[in-house]
Amino acid sequence: MRRLSWHVGTTIFASIAVTLMVLVGLDSVGAIIDQSADVTRNYFFADALIYVVTLVPSRIYEYIPFASLIGCLVGLGLLAGNSEVIVMRAAGVSPQRIVGFVLKPVLIFVILGMTIGEYFSPYLDQLAEGKREYLRKGESAQDSSSGLWNREGNQFMHANAVFPGGVLYGVTRYQFNDERQIQEASFASRATFNLSERYWVEENVSVTRFLGDRTERDKLITRRWESELTPNVLMLNILPADSLSIESLYNYIAFLELQNIDTASYEVAMWRKVLQPLIIIGLVLLGISFVFGPLRDSTMGFRIFIGVVFGISFRIFQDMLGPLSVVFQFPPLLAVLVPILFCVLVGLFLLRRSG
Repeated sequence: MRRLSWHVGTTIFASIAVTLMVLVGLDSVGAIIDQSADVTRNYFFADALIYVVTLVPSRIYEYIPFASLIGCLVGLGLLAGNSEVIVMRAAGVSPQRIVGFVLKPVLIFVILGMTIGEYFSPYLDQLAEGKREYLRKGESAQDSSSGLWNREGNQFMHANAVFPGGVLYGVTRYQFNDERQIQEASFASRATFNLSERYWVEENVSVTRFLGDRTERDKLITRRWESELTPNVLMLNILPADSLSIESLYNYIAFLELQNIDTASYEVAMWRKVLQPLIIIGLVLLGISFVFGPLRDSTMGFRIFIGVVFGISFRIFQDMLGPLSVVFQFPPLLAVLVPILFCVLVGLFLLRRSG
């Protein structure tokens, strides 16, 4: 039985791995073509390639559920096409036991996805976006059409590019009084965050002070900047909710609740990440039931087509329920659980009929 489990497991693992590489590869090629339109004299094609490669882990995390579905359809389809599934059934191996054989390699991808989503994607996504914005805009001038804007009291701050760990490039700050009259404007080529003492250090600072009927200008090599803005807060403002870690989402939701701000969109993103293993297992269970049931005698191409169609349909259904939970104010957890429960119930029903 151990040898049989190993044979089924390696077949499924290889099918999912190949499917994942194909999906990520196609998406990356599309991203390279898309980035080519942004190539300028400061942002070269090589920089676009580095940007796309840096985002590959995030694409792996995104496509693992659908690669698992299509990979199981392909892998079990190969076994069924060689009559190996029939032989296993004739030898007394139950469908439930075969499901267990299939889920073992899937768990490897579940662990891989959770690790990437929690520890690698947030850092690499911020690094990729920060480096791209830095190359496109640099540190010598302000580009207010993009980048990061932040308000703190009567002060407004803009940064051209934000790097992980608390590094800002092209930092412009405007200080106003209570009558909304500008008092000071400054530009720093770079600002770094001092983690031990919790303050920013601006470098190569140009300061303009507005003193009634005249202005005063000053140049500073470095300047201390006291602010409640931290690298963690910057990451929350730059990255979309789907790119944040579970810990960051949980802490940010708690902060927003204290401010009486709606948290539904962030809760949907958090529950999707928390329940990612169930999403993968639900899709795999449905794929297994298809091979044992409606797609038992189908061709490989048709199985792949069904997997792609159902994967896209699942994603659309999932993306629709998220905003609906915000609009109609039903629990975000329910919006994430409904597609999973649908896959599990349909899969169990088809498996029971085929057994």
